[in-house]
Formats: sequence, structure tokens, C-alpha cells
Amino acid sequence: MRILQIVPSISLVYGGPSQMVQSLSAALAAQAVEVTILTTDANGDAGQPPLDVPLVEPVLTDGYQVRYFRCAPFRRYKFSLGLLRWLAQHGREYDLAHIHALFSPVSTAAATVARWIGLPYILRPLGTLDPADLQKKRQLKQLYGRWLEGPNLAGAAGIHFTSQQEAVISERFGAKTRDIIVPLGVNLPAPLPEPGQARQQWGIAPHVPLVLFMSRLDPKKGFDLLFPALDQLAAEGVDFHFVLAGSNPQDATYERQIQQQVEQASWRSQATVTGFVGGQAKLALLRDADLFVLPSYYENFGIAVAEAMLATTSVVVSNQVHIWDTIAAAEAGWIVACDPQQRGAIAAREELVNQLRVALQQPDERKRRGQNAHQLAQTQYSWSAIAQQLKQVYAQH
Repeated sequence: MRILQIVPSISLVYGGPSQMVQSLSAALAAQAVEVTILTTDANGDAGQPPLDVPLVEPVLTDGYQVRYFRCAPFRRYKFSLGLLRWLAQHGREYDLAHIHALFSPVSTAAATVARWIGLPYILRPLGTLDPADLQKKRQLKQLYGRWLEGPNLAGAAGIHFTSQQEAVISERFGAKTRDIIVPLGVNLPAPLPEPGQARQQWGIAPHVPLVLFMSRLDPKKGFDLLFPALDQLAAEGVDFHFVLAGSNPQDATYERQIQQQVEQASWRSQATVTGFVGGQAKLALLRDADLFVLPSYYENFGIAVAEAMLATTSVVVSNQVHIWDTIAAAEAGWIVACDPQQRGAIAAREELVNQLRVALQQPDERKRRGQNAHQLAQTQYSWSAIAQQLKQVYAQH
């Protein structure tokens, strides 16, 4: 079986989707699937140089190959005429294309090319069909969706949603689709760093509960809930140290705004801003965290949440993180109800305060839920299991 994975970029600065495609490809390769990733050399949207990689020629890694193409002529939108030409010339040599991201010009065009050449394809929206996400640039997205993504959705062999909740709420622009529900997987190198490395690196006291936010800095992440909640907890004298780990390569201005809010907060002496972290620094933070928090307004899966759980960290997430029901059923964390249409609502902020207060003041319960979280991630979000499910899906088309 020969499969194409098509994604705008696999640079780690873009966060979860890039990591997911590479991890999935490695897991599929381990099950004797021949995988080629088609992607661009995009490496951030704020003046960063492109990835230093060979172009067009296959790069072998972890049992699969990657073909990088120059991101041009529209670098901001990760477009590549070279990728599309290669797909048109060679796409028929493959059994199926798994295309990641909608409303991204290269992915949109790749689906169109696949349709033209008769190559079956599966689309993974990455949450872009969530009504809350569609509110951004609403008029443009309605036109784009109806005239470009609508035909792609209608022509797809299936739409890959990572949770039932994502499938239920997603817009289809009038297309009838075959929904495929397969979650994402996570893996972390074993063993994790020894405890205390992150605390030592960032000067965090050994016995203060470490609350970790590790994700892309984006308005949907619920900072208008989280920061007031931390204000309230600090005013009450609740002990914690907050770590903000993440960046936004597509909006450096917003990234600076969030970092400034932390630096100007009443609890700034109880906070550390790390920027983007990867490698051992990321693993050390996951290892040392006592609590992972992500009160997003919409999150089709939440790779960072699943990684934290795999690292035996209990989580506090909103009910718009679409694996919240699984987390609740496993007693792997605490859930906060919020409404994407009522951003910053007082009720949601108060509930987040209450859940964080309980989690921070009950170390034994945090530990119990962290152990449950680890078991949940191991059993339901292992890449080997996810790859086996998708291999069966691919074989049907």
C-alpha cells in the first residue's frame, strides 16, 4: 500500500499538526505501509528562514520519506506550485492521499489536483470546520468554503475527524460526506528526564505546584479565562507557579501581547515565560508539571493534552477540547464548561477558578488522576493502535 501524506509544513514551529503527520507516518511505516510526505519548506510566517532541507528529492527518516518543495510564491500561506506539479505528475503512482488542513491553499489545491487525476483522498480538517473557527474572516471563509472546500469535501473518500464531537459540530458547506472517526496518537521518548530538571532550569522552587500551559499561543486557547482565574487564585494566596510555553509563528504581535499580559500580571513573580520549547526542555517540563491547563474555546483533539496525560500529568481542560468526555470518564482531570459564543464569561471563569483551586489544593487527587491520565493515553492514544485503524481505513478505498 502506497500512501501520500500532504501537509502545508512539518516544521515544529507550527505545533501539533506537524508532529502528528510525522509520528503517524512512522507508525504506518512500522506496519509495512509505504508513506511519502509532501510538504513545503515553510518554517514560520514572521521572517524566519525556510527549513534547511533538500528540495524535491526524497529524504528518508523513520521508515518513510519526505519530499520538501519550495514555499512559493505565497510564503505567508504556505503555497507551492512545485508540490502541485509533482502531485499531478506522480499522484497516480499511489493508492490514496491523506490531506491535512482545510483553508490552506496548498492543501485545497492538492485535493483539487487529486480529484482531477482520480487519486482517492481523505481530508483531515484540523478543527477548521468548527463554527467557532469559521467566525474568523467569516465572509472570506464562507466564499472559500462554498466554492473551493465544498467540492473537495464532496469528492473526498472520507473526512477524518479526531473525535465524535468534532464530527457533529463541523460545517460541510452543503456536501454529503463519509465521516471517519479516528483519534490522534501521542508518544514520548522513554525514559523521561529525571524529575526536577525543568524546575532547576527555570528557577522554580521544588515543592510549588507547577501549572503548565504548553500549546500554540492563539486567541482560541482561553487566556481570557485562564489569566483572570490565576489572578483570583493568587489573591487568595493559593500556591502555584505558572509556566507559559508556546509561540505563534503566524502572529508574533499576539504572542508578544500574551507574554506582556503575564509579565504585567499580579502573579508575575509566580510565572515563567519560556517561548517555544522542544526536545529535552519540553520533556522536562512535562515531567515536572503537576497540572496541565488548556481552557480552549475549540480544540478538535488536543495533542498537547494527550502528551501531558502520557507524562502522568492530570489536566484541567474545557469541554470544547473534544476529548474532554474521555478524560472525564477516566477521571484523568477536571473539566470546565465554556461557550465559544460567550468568550470570557464570568460563569466559565469562576468554574475554572474552582477547578484549579481543587486541583492545586489536593495533591493526592492530582496524583491519582495523573495515573489515570497515563493509563488513558497509553491505551487509547498509542500510535501503533491509531496507525492500525487508519491502515484499515486506507484499505477500504
